[in-house]
Amino acid sequence: MSAVHAGPAPPSPRAGFARWRVPIGFVAVWLVLWLARPTPSSLAIGLPIALLGQGLRLWAAGHLEKSREVTSSGPYRFTRHPLYLGSTLMGVGLAVASAHWAVAVLVGLYLATTLWVAIRTEEAYLRATFGATYDRYTAGALPTASRRFSLERAVRNKEYRAPIGLLVVSLFLVWRALS
Repeated sequence: MSAVHAGPAPPSPRAGFARWRVPIGFVAVWLVLWLARPTPSSLAIGLPIALLGQGLRLWAAGHLEKSREVTSSGPYRFTRHPLYLGSTLMGVGLAVASAHWAVAVLVGLYLATTLWVAIRTEEAYLRATFGATYDRYTAGALPTASRRFSLERAVRNKEYRAPIGLLVVSLFLVWRALS
């Protein structure tokens, strides 16, 4: 006797919300740009923090083989979610560069809600897909891979979008500080 498979399970509410984080992010960016009151000193402090976050994202994307494996090379040796950590650093850096308390609150709320949901959704997917291998990784028991960074892999993971966005927002903030 065999079981009948009725198809994939319906997506969880978390998964639905996780898909909205990018459109919500675009709205949040417009609000940030509208509220921003950058100064040369806020830019000098905030933009390097954002750039550090982008560097971490690029490093992570250059090691990641999405949906093919549990990645344990590059920054994945140190943290389970280097892309989200990089995004957080970018957000904090842009909030500092914007020099407005409401921007800091908006960025904090956006990151806290959307990334928490994204992390939970991603972890559920990884656990369902890779099972014991993912559990060993989270326990620190998976051997570290010695894969080299690949810019081609980062591009395949569409990491070119974040630096373009960071550049556009940074140029706007510089323009706003100088005008």
